[in-house]
Amino acid sequence: MLLDYNPLHCLPSSEELPDSDDTPVDNQLQHLIPTLLEAILALIWAERQDWYFGVDMGIYYHENEPAIVPDGFLSLGVERFIDEQLRLSYVLWEEQKVPIFALEVVSQKYRGEYSTKKQIYGELGILFYAVYNPRRRRKPPLEVYRLENKEYVLLSGNPIWLPEINLGLGQKLGTYQGITREWLYWYDEQGQKFLTPEERIQTAEQLRLEAEQNALLEQQRRLEAEQKAQILAQRLRELGIDPETLT
Repeated sequence: MLLDYNPLHCLPSSEELPDSDDTPVDNQLQHLIPTLLEAILALIWAERQDWYFGVDMGIYYHENEPAIVPDGFLSLGVERFIDEQLRLSYVLWEEQKVPIFALEVVSQKYRGEYSTKKQIYGELGILFYAVYNPRRRRKPPLEVYRLENKEYVLLSGNPIWLPEINLGLGQKLGTYQGITREWLYWYDEQGQKFLTPEERIQTAEQLRLEAEQNALLEQQRRLEAEQKAQILAQRLRELGIDPETLT
């Protein structure tokens, strides 16, 4: 009797794999920068359900290897929400999709962003790899690489267009969660930065105030026009002319 064999049945599931090593992130930026990118995607891709952005989440790529944990990563062509429990980790043999983008934010100590992790991401086939090092002064703080012939090639520009994602990635001074500093943002093909949630609220409030101001100005113009008409009508009556008979 032959048995049906599925190799996936022999591999641990995401529920069985550790979803945390209890190691805190090195600093706040390593959490906030990818969180901002995720928040912008949630706005501009609100109608799409074929993407997932992970923040400080483990990617399991081999059953006998520990997960690799980018500060942020993007996958396309996967379900955005699995169920109400959401994802515990990102398991390649379950997802069947390699992330298209990975991000590392360099802290006070290097954690293999330019060596070990870069090599693993290349071996996995992650097309775009971004490293943001805000402490750099002599070199650009943001480096974006594209995988070509199994080697990462450094791209140039700010923002840098990523055609397979249909977005650009760049750095710019801005305010997020009340913190004003340089942040990473997504850009459109014309090089225009997509607004953050805070900026959308501020823009909406500014438009509301402008609309109210325009409404008040229009009301004032109508009142002034009515007053002028009343004054003119009164003068005509003083001259013995009935304004109602005028056309």
